[in-house]
Amino acid sequence: MTMRKSLLSITLFGLSLVMVNLGFAKDFSFSDVEQKAKSLAGHNYEAQKNDDLPQDLANLDYIHYSQILPKADKDVWADEKLPFRLAFFQRGYIYKDRVNVNIIDKGEASPVMYSPDRFDFGPNKFAEPLSSNLGFAGFRIKYVFPHAENPKDPAYEVAVFLGASYFRAVTSNHVFGLSARALAINTGLPEPEEFPVFREFWVEKPSSGAKTLTFYGLLDSPSVTGAYRFVLHPGDELTLDVQSHLYFRHAVKRFGVAPITSMFYYGKNTERHIDDFRPEVHDSDGLLVKKSSNEWLWRPLINPLQLGLSILKESSLSGFGLFQRERNESQYQDLNYNLRPNLWVEPIGHWKSGAVYLIEIPSDAEIYDNIAAFWVPDAQTGPGKEFSFNYRLHFLFTELAENNLAKVISTRVGAGGLNGNTSALRRFAVTFKIPDMQHVPAANAIVPVINTSQGKLQRINVFQDPDKKVWRLVFDLDPQGNVGPIELRAYLAMGKKTLSETWLYQWRRV
Repeated sequence: MTMRKSLLSITLFGLSLVMVNLGFAKDFSFSDVEQKAKSLAGHNYEAQKNDDLPQDLANLDYIHYSQILPKADKDVWADEKLPFRLAFFQRGYIYKDRVNVNIIDKGEASPVMYSPDRFDFGPNKFAEPLSSNLGFAGFRIKYVFPHAENPKDPAYEVAVFLGASYFRAVTSNHVFGLSARALAINTGLPEPEEFPVFREFWVEKPSSGAKTLTFYGLLDSPSVTGAYRFVLHPGDELTLDVQSHLYFRHAVKRFGVAPITSMFYYGKNTERHIDDFRPEVHDSDGLLVKKSSNEWLWRPLINPLQLGLSILKESSLSGFGLFQRERNESQYQDLNYNLRPNLWVEPIGHWKSGAVYLIEIPSDAEIYDNIAAFWVPDAQTGPGKEFSFNYRLHFLFTELAENNLAKVISTRVGAGGLNGNTSALRRFAVTFKIPDMQHVPAANAIVPVINTSQGKLQRINVFQDPDKKVWRLVFDLDPQGNVGPIELRAYLAMGKKTLSETWLYQWRRV
């Protein structure tokens, strides 16, 4: 798994909590985790001190920490020929907190015992032998695909839970990219962000023919506790069903449900010079939102010079996600960015009014996760308040089948004007991929519906490429002295019929 620092999680160095013995129950179920979370919310938050972690581990840098790998023969269920296996992460580097992991077998939960023998520490050397009670920082889920190609270790790593409430998952034959989180607290505000952590997990032992893995997580933070139930479905499209129940200790200014964290360093739409040999560098290039009205919104991502915030209000959310639409390997020239997964959040049940928040943080390197997207309910929090949210996470490599509109596949920005050499004007070229249809309308039959919050739009045209695979909307923006942010909105129509997604953009003078 590629690990990346998060601009949203730098404070993980100081984030910790105390582990208490919450006990184990027979006939373990989600209600047990709910009871533990509710009981925990009735007490003050206590941070884990991590005094037991040797300095040799605590002081590791990223390179040396990433060299510590689990031994495949020490995986949980490695010798039982089950379709799933569990492996673990060693505590160390920025991952200092102890995370308890338990196995539920025949309804009874028991802890997985730590041992240094579970790990290959590579070139790392330690002054003293490691204790047999250090504990884990997180865990990995491995799945034996029917078409497994590695006879030595046919189990393929499909999901990891490591650091605060972060987790990643990946479809078969692709690579890890963006991250999900259980909850976001006060993200994107002037005050410090609060990072809830998973302090304990319970994993149900699967049967020999199981196609899914069920597990539970106990969340804790200064403001809120939570009970989570996960059901993992591996495959060419990996899905993770999430059931959550939150218990607030006190009010927060903003809480984000189903947060997604990603990286956008630069792309086709980046106007300032980035001194890099690669054409593009990003894990995701756009935010996709489906409104209850069936309108599809596409917002290309930006690496801004100052913190960016976009708020998309919705009375009843149908879904949102971060996507990587550029799949041409030649556009990256490095690191398999074309193989990073998309992540789509599908609400289950009715989510009341709120908004999708997109936060874009200035970044000067690709090692930082600088993009966050999440759902913010309009509901007020406070002591004793409880909320439940159920949803399905789709980690997928393709587009959503239900979106049959022309899709935005690129956004380019440059100098405008009659001869394309007036830098005071900004020319936008938005390319839409034409969906399969019996009759493809000619470009001159298409009406672009476009508006701006400030400035003036000029030279609006729609073109179609010779092979009729894409439409391109081209227009100039005259900011008229405004430096931004200027909100742009456009889609393609023919008569009353909408042909494309709605393209949204937030422009600032560079």
